[in-house]
Amino acid sequence: MDERVIGRSGQRASVVGLGTWQLGADWGDVDDKEALAVLEAAVESGVTFFDTADVYGDGRSEQTIATFLRARPELDIFVATKMGRRVDQIPENYVLDNFRAWNDRSRRNLGVDRLDLVQLHCPPTPVYSTDEVFDALDTLVEEERIAHYGVSVETCEEALTAIARPGVASVQIILNPFRMKPLRQVLPAAEQAGVGIIARVPLASGLLSGKYTKDTVFAANDHRTYNRHGEAFDQGETFSGVDYASGVEAAVEFAALAPEGFTPAQLALRWIIQQPGVTTVIPGARSPEQARANAAAAALPELSDATLAAIEDLYDRRIKDQVENRW
Repeated sequence: MDERVIGRSGQRASVVGLGTWQLGADWGDVDDKEALAVLEAAVESGVTFFDTADVYGDGRSEQTIATFLRARPELDIFVATKMGRRVDQIPENYVLDNFRAWNDRSRRNLGVDRLDLVQLHCPPTPVYSTDEVFDALDTLVEEERIAHYGVSVETCEEALTAIARPGVASVQIILNPFRMKPLRQVLPAAEQAGVGIIARVPLASGLLSGKYTKDTVFAANDHRTYNRHGEAFDQGETFSGVDYASGVEAAVEFAALAPEGFTPAQLALRWIIQQPGVTTVIPGARSPEQARANAAAAALPELSDATLAAIEDLYDRRIKDQVENRW
């Protein structure tokens, strides 16, 4: 699989990585055996980049990755984690002492002395403008606790603020055919600054897979049930902030645009891979079959100008007004 440089880190990531939120929590139940099988299928398919967080399953996702990599020491996998969501979301919690404590926990969970990449996990907006926060992150690098740091953001404005920070290696942002606003300013600014872009929520929480109908019922412990209107965390993380009923209708139209040999999910992933400035896209998977199908999108032909235009038209007609004023 093709690899791209992760911004200022100088390290490389497969163009399709693996998001591991599903392996921790918030997407229904996944047993340990199945979680390890997902990681194995991803690696067999050429994936060299895993994205996790200390809050996914309260550490379970990190620990599962560690278990897998201990059994496969020959692998060269770049592991990005995140920190900050296990405490009250107030700027005062984003200080060096807390960073060290969170870092210690993630290093234990992942079984490493130094973390490849640590991202602030969608912190309160003022954090991005606080010099002391980035001084503290620089200190973690100096102490060799982390090799590189980046941020995960909710809004384009937060991304642009972070990109201006000289030590930020990467920005993780929601980007998919139902969330196009980052294309206009964020991706060009990141590319000019040499900052990597990690595209998350690439399938709009599964909407873009075309598998769901208005009558689909998700498990009670699935965020697509309990966070549909932003009850637990930012609404934009669930279905990309798109109203579910209208999102299902738009997804039917999106699926019809898939060229021969593409699934709707692969169409969404291929669209993201083609956007200038994207480093890697990190779909999640709950089964080995999903992991393999996602990775296969990297080898599919580039989308035609006509298909790209049709996707943009769909977004403009059905989605844009729902999401662009918030994120």
